[in-house]
Amino acid sequence: MAAKTHRTAAPPAVLSTRALNRATLDRQLLLRRSPMSAKNAVTHLVGLQAQNTKPPYFQLYARLADFDPEELSALMEAREVVRIVSLRSTLHTHTADDALTLGPLVRAPRDRELKTFRRGLEGVDLDRLAAVTEEFVEERPRPLGELREELLTHWPDADPLALSVAARCLRPLVQVTPRGLWGRSGQVTLTTVEQWLGRSAGSAPALTLDDTVLRYLGAFGPASVMDFQSWAGLTRTKEVFERLRPGLLTFRDERGVELFDLPDAPRPDPDTPAPPRFLPEFDNVLLGHADRTRVIPEVNKGRNGKGNQTYGSVLVDGFLDALWRVDREGGTAILTVQPLRRPSRAERTEITEEAARMLTVMTDATDHDVRFATFLDFED
Repeated sequence: MAAKTHRTAAPPAVLSTRALNRATLDRQLLLRRSPMSAKNAVTHLVGLQAQNTKPPYFQLYARLADFDPEELSALMEAREVVRIVSLRSTLHTHTADDALTLGPLVRAPRDRELKTFRRGLEGVDLDRLAAVTEEFVEERPRPLGELREELLTHWPDADPLALSVAARCLRPLVQVTPRGLWGRSGQVTLTTVEQWLGRSAGSAPALTLDDTVLRYLGAFGPASVMDFQSWAGLTRTKEVFERLRPGLLTFRDERGVELFDLPDAPRPDPDTPAPPRFLPEFDNVLLGHADRTRVIPEVNKGRNGKGNQTYGSVLVDGFLDALWRVDREGGTAILTVQPLRRPSRAERTEITEEAARMLTVMTDATDHDVRFATFLDFED
């Protein structure tokens, strides 16, 4: 009798760094500008990093065809998108539905942040603090300083900063308009997400952690378990990926790390052209993976800022290759590009043309000037 032969499964295909770059850029709408609406883009990208007020607008400009900043601003005024602390316990712009349902799923980073302030919260009943906060900000939206003063009347010996951090960690608080509107300003003023939207989480489509992983892969994949955890600020999510494994494809990166992906997600040819893109500080494509080499070459790691100052990033051929900032001199907007290597003549032309287009849409200056110069010295 002939011996039985056992077939072994073929090893997962290996995706090069460049292949991962093109797949991620495609899903991030950075290979070609998308015709989708601003609201659909915020949904697809699972939110926009909004640590500062202008970056969400620049993130959408880099991704959408014919983007008008007033489109996102109008969504904020209509309360269809909001600014709220979520992923990694950082401020993001989310659709109303995601603000209601995603927040509870990614609460763990806020809990960890709260623990770092425990010494300043000695003797503070956190359940009562949450109740006091909710009642106070739902009476009417309150400036952050006013909320802090109210909490100090209840806990005068507590650390003021710790009290305000605890308030936004314990309750889902939104920064209400006019803060965040295009061309306008306003101090940080807070109320609960339910009060601002006039509805509860139960009114939004249900969202599970499994759903969130699939949405993440649709916008950031192919990706590893650690990539997802870095993006969300979570830990111990391997069992979620194992549960989803039968419906996913698996690959390896060049370091042997297992990557998961949606079967029908785009994975373009690694040689697909990637035009220059100007990204604002803290764009999630730069922060959405534990291994960021798919967008940030190892040689440029940590070079998009210095100390507490972070600058915009320019993607050239899909990778971080230059920094940028905008200054005003009278009626002229001056965009300075600092290359991290010497660009070719063709690259310099493409960068200049993209910069000029962005200045036309994203500034109200009557004149524009694009310069190549050094404004950040890495040798200090």
